[in-house]
Amino acid sequence: MEKLKPKLFSVMKTYTKEQFVKDVIAGIIVAIIALPLSIALALASGVTPEKGLYTAITAGFVISFLGGSRVQIAGPTAAFATIVAGIVAKNGFEGLVLATLMAGIFLIAMGLLRLGSLIKYIPYTITTGFTSGIAVTILVGQLKDFFGLTVVSEEPLIETMDKLKAVFVFFDTFNVQAFLVGLVSLAILIFWNRLPGVLQKIPPSLVAVIVGIVLVKGMHLHVNTIGDLYEISNKLPAFHMPAFSFKLVRNVLPDAFTIAILAAIESLLSCVVSDGMIGSRHRSNMELVAQGAGNITSALFGGIPATGAIARTAANIKNGGRTPIAGMVHAVTLLLILVVLMPYAALIPMPVIAAILFMVAYNMSEWRKFRYLLKTSPKSDIIVLVTTFILTVVFDLVVAIEIGILLAALLFMKRMSDETDVEGWKYIEEEDDPENINLMAVPAHTKVYEMSGPMFFAAADKILTITPADEDDCLVLRMRSVNAIDATAMHSLETLFDKCTRKKITMIFSHVNSQPMSVMEKAGFVDKVGRDNFCDHIEAALQRAADLKGNQNH
Repeated sequence: MEKLKPKLFSVMKTYTKEQFVKDVIAGIIVAIIALPLSIALALASGVTPEKGLYTAITAGFVISFLGGSRVQIAGPTAAFATIVAGIVAKNGFEGLVLATLMAGIFLIAMGLLRLGSLIKYIPYTITTGFTSGIAVTILVGQLKDFFGLTVVSEEPLIETMDKLKAVFVFFDTFNVQAFLVGLVSLAILIFWNRLPGVLQKIPPSLVAVIVGIVLVKGMHLHVNTIGDLYEISNKLPAFHMPAFSFKLVRNVLPDAFTIAILAAIESLLSCVVSDGMIGSRHRSNMELVAQGAGNITSALFGGIPATGAIARTAANIKNGGRTPIAGMVHAVTLLLILVVLMPYAALIPMPVIAAILFMVAYNMSEWRKFRYLLKTSPKSDIIVLVTTFILTVVFDLVVAIEIGILLAALLFMKRMSDETDVEGWKYIEEEDDPENINLMAVPAHTKVYEMSGPMFFAAADKILTITPADEDDCLVLRMRSVNAIDATAMHSLETLFDKCTRKKITMIFSHVNSQPMSVMEKAGFVDKVGRDNFCDHIEAALQRAADLKGNQNH
């Protein structure tokens, strides 16, 4: 069984000074990358800029310290932006803190209960659908700042469709200067990594921020900055216990559950990707415990939900990070930046933030995978994919995940039900086909039915299609292709047995596999039918029917 032991404690046994230097360098570089992202994601989540840094500092440190991965970098991610904004709008920041705290408890429970492997039961079409949907919601949410629009609304616009509608309604307030700053920033983000030599090592988001500040301040452009819209604080994260009430707990419970599931999926996916990059193997249950502890810490110190960030984790690996020390250095570096440089964040133009989030949305959209799934997947999977995507955009992630999983389960059961079959043997007289040496001799007044596929509640009614005639003496059920049955199928078998008993027909079973046999034993069905009537193979079952027929004749 997988150990519940942080990777940090394992790697320190063979830790070297050389690796420490590499981890420190990687941690500092990742912190520089995380700085504008953390601020941008905080703003996209409807909270103040420093809360993004609080999250990266507190959750980032705890998750690296306790995590089950060698290289995981944690912090705020785009996946949570729309959820967080919705919670803040409905229940205030206190509601968000409570939801994050509850999600952390759920994650720790999942890890302690060894549920790390259960995440694989979330269909790929659902994760792709809601990830692409989140990308669209982030893009739509940043159109206002990218175009420099002045949107007038009595209440904050949370729903994606409301934001999109506002873009069209208020497009006459289009700010050319803001748009040009946004375009320049977007061009830097797209093309910077194509430059030669050492320039590629400078994070393009940091370059875009500096260029944006220089353009707006140097040319005195009329463009909103973070300082124009938000109050900037460089205070250290302070402990704060949220207010508890039954009503608030009830209101945020669905959101807390969604945060926990999403954090688990995203963090474990990041671990799998990073494992492939460094040839390691993460501890999924320990990672869930760490994610839970990190989210609880973030909530208690003024942060927002956190999870493993694939892009930042990949940057850590590319820059030489190989142990959790790099993630801890990343958190400490951000803490120093918060204290020293945070006041200067007020100068960052909003179109630059929008451009950074455009790139985040593009990178997480997985549009190539989406297109590939549309071309190659079965119809049922396409329905789940498109439905989850549309619900994420039009409604929210909570609705999308709930309905997506329900729809996937229903379509899976339909598919399995179609694969389940109960078919009677065809009876051919020997003179009709004398050349067929594969014909089995079936005793007179004996019917044989071949059962295949899982016998569960969606297919149990097929058992009741078996209709033995009044003149029959034996009914043989061949179950070599039935690998599982459930309580509903068991009930149908018992109903069929009662019907046969009334007609004085003996039921005989051939090749019952281990799981169905276990269910039948537990239900007392084996003793009811008679153990002698359970045969290892079809020849023995037919011989049993012949023996019973012979005994009747005597």
